[in-house]
Amino acid sequence: MNGAAGQSDARAPLSRGTALKIVGSVVAVVGAVGAVLYLSALPGGEYYKHVDEVMTNVDQMRGKNLQVHGYVVKDSILQKRGSLEYKFKLETRAPRASAVIEAEYRGLVPDNFKSEAEVVAKGTITSDNRLAVVPDGISAKCPTKYKPGEVKLSEAMPGAPQR
Repeated sequence: MNGAAGQSDARAPLSRGTALKIVGSVVAVVGAVGAVLYLSALPGGEYYKHVDEVMTNVDQMRGKNLQVHGYVVKDSILQKRGSLEYKFKLETRAPRASAVIEAEYRGLVPDNFKSEAEVVAKGTITSDNRLAVVPDGISAKCPTKYKPGEVKLSEAMPGAPQR
């Protein structure tokens, strides 16, 4: 025994109930993480790829649900007269490898879907290596309105102190 109060430096062992709670918590956390990993690997998942990645491995990508990132090729959007059927091309830009894929889509397009827009299109690769976009499968990014260094802090936030 050490000290004036007669306390020992050795700690009392955990009770059986406390040990079971700790083990149960660890098993629950490991199980939850394992379930998330398993479910994310199921065939129903989507692959996020750039156009060049898809076109480099087009045979391996066929039949998989894809989200394809690219830019609409200038003046490539064609709309069938009197319908919501579209054909367009997506490309990658530098510094990525140059590649182009043709896409087909039927449905309403976002307002900011236009030539040279940055787009993510969801779909599958057809037997003739086109991207068949699913309904509501086009997401176009909003263009940047300002270039770096173009806006002063006082203009961006009214009432901000002048520098």
